[in-house]
Order: sequence, then C-alpha cells, then structure tokens
Amino acid sequence: MFASGKKQSLRKEYDVVVAGGGASGLIAAKAAARNGAKTLLVERQGCLGGVGTTCYVAQYIGFFNGELQAVWGTPNEFLKEIVKAGGSDGFTYYTMAEASASPINIYNFPFNPEVVKYVADDFIQEENIHVLFHAQVADALVQDGTISGVALQCVGGRIEVAAKAIVDATGDATVAHSAGVRFLSDSSEIDQKQPTSLVFRLSNVNVKRFRSIPRERKRELALAGIKKGEIFWESLSFMSTPGGHDAICLMSRIRGLDMLDAVDLSEAEYVGRRQVQSIVKFLQENVDGFEKAVLANIAARVGVRETRRIHGRHVLTLEDILEDRQFPDSVALGCGPVDVHDPNGSGITLMMPERPWQIPMRSLLPDGIEGLIVTGRAISATHEANAGSRHMATAMALGEAAGTMAAIAAEGGASTAGLDPKVVRGRLRAQSAATSVEDCHRPDG
Repeated sequence: MFASGKKQSLRKEYDVVVAGGGASGLIAAKAAARNGAKTLLVERQGCLGGVGTTCYVAQYIGFFNGELQAVWGTPNEFLKEIVKAGGSDGFTYYTMAEASASPINIYNFPFNPEVVKYVADDFIQEENIHVLFHAQVADALVQDGTISGVALQCVGGRIEVAAKAIVDATGDATVAHSAGVRFLSDSSEIDQKQPTSLVFRLSNVNVKRFRSIPRERKRELALAGIKKGEIFWESLSFMSTPGGHDAICLMSRIRGLDMLDAVDLSEAEYVGRRQVQSIVKFLQENVDGFEKAVLANIAARVGVRETRRIHGRHVLTLEDILEDRQFPDSVALGCGPVDVHDPNGSGITLMMPERPWQIPMRSLLPDGIEGLIVTGRAISATHEANAGSRHMATAMALGEAAGTMAAIAAEGGASTAGLDPKVVRGRLRAQSAATSVEDCHRPDG
C-alpha cells in the first residue's frame, strides 16, 4: 500500500477493522488479511508498533519460557524481518530487573525502535490491508447487541466504517468501552494498577563498563538513589540498539494516576519528564559507564501497563497459569514472566511459570456483544494473570489468534460466539502458530 505511492481509497465497509496498530494489532491485521479478509488497521499515532516504537520499550519479552520458544507463526516472521533490516541482533540472554531483590534470567529480543517503524510498514504490505494513521475510535456502532462498525475521529472530521468483525487492539479496550462491554471489577482500582513508565534513550554510554559492575553493587546504587529520591524504583536496567553504545532506559515509575483520566494522563507525562531529568543526573554522577552520557530521546508518550480488562467468557487467572490448565479452545501460549510492579512502592515481583500456559479463545470474547474480539493487555484476565499475559510477544500471539478469528467470522457470516475452536486452532496451526506446548517443537527451533 505505502510502496505503490498511490493514494488509498478508504472503503465504507471492510470485512475486519483492527483498532490499534501496536504489537497485537499489527499481527492481527496481517493474520486477518492472510485469511482473505479486507482489513482496515486504525492507529492513533503516525507509526505502527505501539509501545515498542512510540513508547520506546525496545525489547520483546515473552517469546520464550525458559529454553522453550512458545510464540511462533507470524510474530516470529516479523522478528526475522527486523533482524534482516539490521534492527536487532536477535535473541539475547538477559537479566531482568538486575538491581531488584528478585532478578530473573530470560531471553529477550532487543531492537532499534526507529528501524522497527519502517519494518512494520513493509510487513503490513498486503492488497487486503488499508492503514489509517492519526485516527482513533470515537464510538462503536452497535445495534441489537451486535457491533457493526466504528466511528473514527480523523484529522478531517468524523467518519463511519462498517465491518463484519472488529478487533479491539487498543490496549485500553476503547472499542469495548464504547460498545458498553462489562469490565472486571478489579480493573477500576487505581491504587492496585501497575504503575506507568516513561522511557528515555542515552547516547555515548560505555555499555561494557556498566555491564562489568557486579549485581550487588548495582543494587546498592539503586537503593541509595531511591533513598535520596533521585531514582524511582529498583532498576538500573537498559537495552542497547545494535552497536551497543546507547542505553534505552525503563527506569521511571509514575504511580497513583488514572491512565483513563485525561488530566491524570497529562500529569503522568509531566511527572515522567521530571523523573527522567533526575535519573539522568543520577546516572551521570554515580554509575560507571554513564559519565559522558547524553540524553538523546524521551519517548513520545508514557508506556501504560494496565487499564481496562474485559469480562469475557473465561477469566484467565493466575491459577490457570501456575497449574498449567488445558483448554480445548486454546488459541495462544503465554510464556512469562509474571511481573508485578509495586503500585505503591519501588519494588517488583518476578516469577517464571514452569511451562508456557494456554490462553483460551473465550478470554478474547467479551460477554454480551457479538462481532467484537479483544486482544492484547485488555483480554479477560485477573490483575495477576495480566501481569504475565501483557508482554508484547504474548500480545502478538493473541493478535494472530484475534485476526484469524475475525477473518473466519467474516468469511462465514458467523457470530463470534459461534466460532468453532477446532476450526480456529486448525487455521492457526496451519500458520505455524502454537496453541499448545506440543506445537512448540520446531525442527528449526
């Protein structure tokens, strides 16, 4: 679409509309189009990739559980394109929250967010996909309990688009909220929600020198900085882009604000930038390797871990995860870790489940409405389960499921509630996606 240089014509009706072009929405749109659906992807920013690009959270977590890769299919193809473009050196072994009381070792996929922006553009090239930037859902068009389209607020005004199926990949469940969907009660408790962060990038960092600091010393530095009020949680961790001379830092922590309230969200941006100033000064004055560091970028917006979570036909729980519960309608696997950032303090709790866990199709289907599928961090999950299922790799796996489900519903004129799990799972497996641990044993893995 972009490569042709031709102006796209927006249709009045699509088979599938995907709201939100982050990690989950990007893959959902690709999956829907590959399954034959004429697809519209709507994104409020000027690029795809969501928190990975706009918010500069420059690593994909959740592809691996221990040594086992459990997210495959279209998400895995996307990673290969990023590597091919020079945007990443591939998976690395990484100590998460190294300066905290309970760090864990995981495989992550660090990347250059700027490269991922144009890789995402190229990846979404499909005759069946239209992409609309700088647009967001203003309202859901609902009649007799069925969502039939969305009203979009664009720079030129408001437009209405009809669709046979809608995928809500907004993260905040914006479409679901407009449609009157019921949400889990604990998703309204602000003091229990995971805090927000504003990411920043430093250039001219001696990464090798920093990495040589013993973990115990890093923790001492972090605790001293917290005590003085100069840093805000137990983290000195960062990612580097290929070349290894910069530090993309997720070190701020913004607490006690409602990310669904316009005034609080505005305040979070202000607080985040004040925190970045303090953190950069602390690093330059106290931490080896940062003496000559220069502030190069602050993310365009704060990264939000948790807002609304729908009440779906199954509520995923921590017990489901830890007890490895098997679901006949499993459509994606979560890997972990389960990480809970203390909403009222400076700590973090980390735990890696023993095995990848199944996420049922019912957790993507909200109660009481037809034609709507929810993906990403807003799926039907408890606060604790959300802490494990919100990672971007899991969001991609959920996106592949959601886009495939939407395309199947659109092609057959079936209700989303009437989707056959066997058909959905069969289609996903044909796309090399994993719906069970048995699907993970790849010859190339």
